[in-house]
Amino acid sequence: MGLLQKLTKPFIDIFVLVWDFNLLLLNFVLPSYKPGHLVPEGQAGHGGKWPEYIPPKEGDSRSACPMINAMANHGILPHDGKNISFKELNTKLRQTFNFAPSFCFFVPKFSADFLDRSYWGGRFDLAELSKHNAIEHDGSLTRQDVAIVPDQAKPDLELVDQLLKEATGTMPDGSPLLTKRDLSLALSKRRYAARKSNPAYTESFFHNMFGSSNSSTMLTIFGGRVNDLTPMLTEERFPDNWEPRILGRFGLTMAAFNATVIPVERGVDVKKIEASHAATEAK
Repeated sequence: MGLLQKLTKPFIDIFVLVWDFNLLLLNFVLPSYKPGHLVPEGQAGHGGKWPEYIPPKEGDSRSACPMINAMANHGILPHDGKNISFKELNTKLRQTFNFAPSFCFFVPKFSADFLDRSYWGGRFDLAELSKHNAIEHDGSLTRQDVAIVPDQAKPDLELVDQLLKEATGTMPDGSPLLTKRDLSLALSKRRYAARKSNPAYTESFFHNMFGSSNSSTMLTIFGGRVNDLTPMLTEERFPDNWEPRILGRFGLTMAAFNATVIPVERGVDVKKIEASHAATEAK
């Protein structure tokens, strides 16, 4: 990170937090969008109609994030996943998932900083977002650790299947629903397994919080609905007739998001999983 970026970062961070809190208050005051009316006419996803899904071809760039990859697979971001501006990512995240403007600024700005580029004029390829221990981290619910599978562009379908089978909730129509408790248990099991299988495994409070944050989008933007998460996590594709489940006027703020992230992370108990395995092996 350049000297100017280091000097301005604390001021930008404070500004984003204040901005985010004010958006949170406005969401309380202003009426939410009605289901089916979030995405305006002329924008990708209006009426549940998304641009054509085209899987990545050889040479295309993809990241460790299913949601960002889906945007490229549908042509919302350049399909080859290359030469994308951080400001374009900001705009497209906001339009596609209804994250708050503060959130949509913070994530690309954070990415620009760890890639040592300017948010205002810099560009990147999606694969660069998979820099180890930046946004990408060990113990992911949809990818094997980078020490085991260096290419983070594709999901591990066995891990995804294990995750979705954790769902214990039920929608009114009887379809399965992931809950906070389910996600905490899945993260507990995954971190235990990653520690056992990856000699280069690394973990910190920051990485754990980022892992819970990445995972918690499944409960917020997707509402925990397994029928919607299945195509997103396996094919990195938007389901037909899908729209974000966050309908607040200013989208999902970081402050509101923490109401999901913190309980999920607090519910993670790797020691309990370790003790359970030890008891099983002792029999």
